[in-house]
Amino acid sequence: MLLPWKHTNMLRSILVPVDGSESSIHALKQVLPLARAERSVIRAISVVPPYQGELRLVGVKQHVSDLLSDPYRRALELANEAAEAAGAAIYTILDEGEPHEKIVEAAEAHGCELIVMGVRGHNPAEEFLMGSITQRVIGYSHTDVLVVPVETELRIGNLLVAVDGSEAGDRAVRLGFDFQRCYGSRLEMISVADVPSHLYGIAPEAAGEMVGTTRQYLERVKSMPKESGFVAEYILVEGNPAQSIVETAQKHNSGLIIMGSHGRTGLKRLLMGSVTERVVGRAPCPVLVARI
Repeated sequence: MLLPWKHTNMLRSILVPVDGSESSIHALKQVLPLARAERSVIRAISVVPPYQGELRLVGVKQHVSDLLSDPYRRALELANEAAEAAGAAIYTILDEGEPHEKIVEAAEAHGCELIVMGVRGHNPAEEFLMGSITQRVIGYSHTDVLVVPVETELRIGNLLVAVDGSEAGDRAVRLGFDFQRCYGSRLEMISVADVPSHLYGIAPEAAGEMVGTTRQYLERVKSMPKESGFVAEYILVEGNPAQSIVETAQKHNSGLIIMGSHGRTGLKRLLMGSVTERVVGRAPCPVLVARI
């Protein structure tokens, strides 16, 4: 179900990093209808990575700098062409430095509520496909990040929201409710009990407690719609969290997965939590990663 976009003031400013790849331009095209309907200010940023070689001659350095920046200037031209074809206005930013740092800085400087990242696409045979830049943007940014695999379409009629009892998970729930309030989206809330199968044999009480705790996450969320008028379906499953979320999204033809991301220090900035990373890498639809 593809609901019509409409102006809701849900998103005022959106940042889309582009590098000229099919995936980045596809992500931009997917978010343009939403940006146009929301009357969002949309910015495309292209970041020229720093040159690591040694250049002592000024003339040579400038020549190399121009050569390095040409593909990124072209990426912004492609972004302009895509926006023009969609009847949307876009601002472009060309910067130089570490891409993930410049993307995060730009989102904060312009007060963006959403960063939209394109990735090559999902492949069940691989677990980590999103790319190091996307990993780092999610890990370092305070801004919500929408990850769009190249083979997918952004649809907000049927949303799957991962519930895990964490602060980031609660933020994902609130985003789901925002979509329903603004667009009438159908919500499915999923909570996964990661109970090793052998635990039932050696410690059945502990396994039962793990399932009970997971059920409590859903019960707590269930009490929220009753107070606010929201409607959702609730799914409790046992198994591998990432695999269960991806399989449920496939089975229910979800148009968007919303989930939280954890960790902002040290290695966690890069890994962001294995569940989130695996879902993004395998998802059959775009994934909105809620940041706190």
